[in-house]
Amino acid sequence: MNEEQRLNEETHAVLAARRKKFERLIELGQDPWGQRFDDRQWIGDIRRRCHEIQLVTADGQRMNLPGEQADSNAGEPIDFRSWLAAQPPHEMVGPTVRAAGRIMLHRDKGKLQFFDLQDWTGTIQLFVGRDQVGPENWQIVECVDLGDLVGVDGALRRTKTGELSIFVSRIQVLTKTLEPPPAKHVGLTDPEVRQRRRYIDLAYNEGVRDRFLMRSKVVQSIRRTLAEREFIEVEGPTLHTIAGGAAARPFVTHHNTLDMDLFLRIALELHLKRLMVGGIERVYELGRVYRNEGISPRHNPEFTMLEVYQAYGDYHSMMDLTEAIIADALAAIGAGTHVAWGGKTIDFSRPFARRSYGDLFREHTGVDLEAWDAVQALAGRLGIPVAGRHPDVVRSEIFEAQVEDALVGPVFVIDYPASICPLTKRKAGQPELAERFELFVQGMELANAYTELNDPDLQEQLFQTQLAGMPEEDSMARMDHDFVLALRNGMPPAGGLGVGIDRLVMLLTGCPSIRDVILFPLLRHSQ
Repeated sequence: MNEEQRLNEETHAVLAARRKKFERLIELGQDPWGQRFDDRQWIGDIRRRCHEIQLVTADGQRMNLPGEQADSNAGEPIDFRSWLAAQPPHEMVGPTVRAAGRIMLHRDKGKLQFFDLQDWTGTIQLFVGRDQVGPENWQIVECVDLGDLVGVDGALRRTKTGELSIFVSRIQVLTKTLEPPPAKHVGLTDPEVRQRRRYIDLAYNEGVRDRFLMRSKVVQSIRRTLAEREFIEVEGPTLHTIAGGAAARPFVTHHNTLDMDLFLRIALELHLKRLMVGGIERVYELGRVYRNEGISPRHNPEFTMLEVYQAYGDYHSMMDLTEAIIADALAAIGAGTHVAWGGKTIDFSRPFARRSYGDLFREHTGVDLEAWDAVQALAGRLGIPVAGRHPDVVRSEIFEAQVEDALVGPVFVIDYPASICPLTKRKAGQPELAERFELFVQGMELANAYTELNDPDLQEQLFQTQLAGMPEEDSMARMDHDFVLALRNGMPPAGGLGVGIDRLVMLLTGCPSIRDVILFPLLRHSQ
């Protein structure tokens, strides 16, 4: 028998054993898929009740245990067994508790069974004795496997070694798992398998669920930050008749009844600006956008974007708001201003640095932005084509190649060439520059903001200039006439901000890949 055959036989035996226990539960009159389990308490809350455990001596006196030191690293280590043996004859009593969760570890000691029970707030040991639970419950205990979901009733106490435990009086199987979990010491390690089977990754790999719960806390924090500043959240359409608001290739679909092509949105911008025209002065949307482009550790075709617009503000207003959003998000996940990422430390102390696009270009390339001959020569050395292309597009590609990766940040890169910013107001007295910033952290663009262009004639002109020569499939290759019409009805001067939520969470939680913070990233078909 070769190794593959042996493993197949072992797997078959494990599955058969689980199926047999499943059938045994049915014989015992138990529902292997469980019923509602009311009044359960979070394990985290149960653990915090450890101070309620006491020793009751033979003469009725009550003694407190030596604090929480036996359950933490606080203070001097305590030899709990020796401490317990030194006490007068006693009984240990603790609060009655009810918990539910997944069985993560099992230690078989014959008439005593020890399990680790885990819910999304923590893990606690179950102490299960045959005499303690009685013969009927013991038959159920014998059917429990790793990965099963169970509910237990019992008393919270400590074992002789000081381990905080639920001394179980009754156990229920709430869901029988028919597949075995990954091996405890090997786990689920292949990144693609972890992403494809995220349910296993969440259930069994340490820290994964906590990371995604932190993501939720970041999103909740963003909403609180904006609500405190009186921004209103809205929901715009995800199907657009024209893909606009960014330069990206869209996903195309077709509406049968109307016989028209539609695009999954690539940005939230243009509809939110329409709302400002309508008088909603502080508005935002936090939702999914879709771009039919590459996949990498920093890109997923479907991602979460925050876009915020503030009437009577500008890009400086958006810098202040960006700093507040990040500071509040760090506080929400219990982090300080210094975050470890990629073997380095990111200092999110406010205020963030502010550097001009032109100064950074010169500093990192040794070439002045306006020295076109030198810029062309540098482009040639970098393999960036020049012929037939707008000079600022060439400069932008050089900036991406030579500057962005060197921006440790957080740093606001401000005042971009106006020609590559068609939705942005020009800088007063310097019309060749746009009042735009991008926030860079560890070489990644994390946020993008403008002083919004509200001149309808200039907007139409810029759209037409940008459309010239663009391929039909490009997102900006069609004029959004209705947006220009909206501007003719008067949009107030405003600041606008876009933040990539996935990248923000990736940085704040120290993850190297965007796929580590997206529950279900897009993957190729499995073979």
